[in-house]
Amino acid sequence: MLLRELKTIVDSTADAAFAVDGAGLIVAWNTAAAALFGVQAGEAIGRACGEILRGSDECGVVCSENCSVRQAVHGRRPVGNFDMMAQTAQGMKWLNVSVMTAEVNNTTLPYSIHIARAIDTPKKLEMLLRDFVVSETALPAEEVRSIISSARSPSSQVELTDREQEVLRLLAKGVTSAAIAERLGISRTTVNNHVQHILHKLNAHSRLEAIRRAEHAGLI
Repeated sequence: MLLRELKTIVDSTADAAFAVDGAGLIVAWNTAAAALFGVQAGEAIGRACGEILRGSDECGVVCSENCSVRQAVHGRRPVGNFDMMAQTAQGMKWLNVSVMTAEVNNTTLPYSIHIARAIDTPKKLEMLLRDFVVSETALPAEEVRSIISSARSPSSQVELTDREQEVLRLLAKGVTSAAIAERLGISRTTVNNHVQHILHKLNAHSRLEAIRRAEHAGLI
């Protein structure tokens, strides 16, 4: 695909849409995106999409250099739609985002087209319903979240290895690094390396945050 063809697709989309290159920089930004985010194309193009969207979900910040969606795009894996809060012209609002991967001529990393739709009111109602069910039943919060959820989080795009999933499940059970090393027959250094890879992939700053993101995304 030629870059101009990619831009034509973005411009012809009725919903807010923008295209991002392999480095995470915006290369196309349509009029609906300008209206939704309150940023004109001339201001958006050339900037990192996370710098404009400042995205987050229920587990915290999602827009960063370790963006899980960009990791999936770089790996040429299909990206399912997800919900996130972003900075819009009306403040922080919930959006549902769909992502398509595009191969552009003479580039090494794939580009991606993001299509965003406002869902602030339905999402808030969903969260209120979930909180009500948790308070009125004995069901665990994560089980209720899996039942009452319109879409998973951006972290659901993360691809963990079998060993990383195994380590993460043990961490979620409160097992220490030393105990994990003994149980799996590997060194503690190897366990810590797996943990660092998990933190990077899940865009998390601590083990607790990684566990929370993984549970929210249905990874464990």
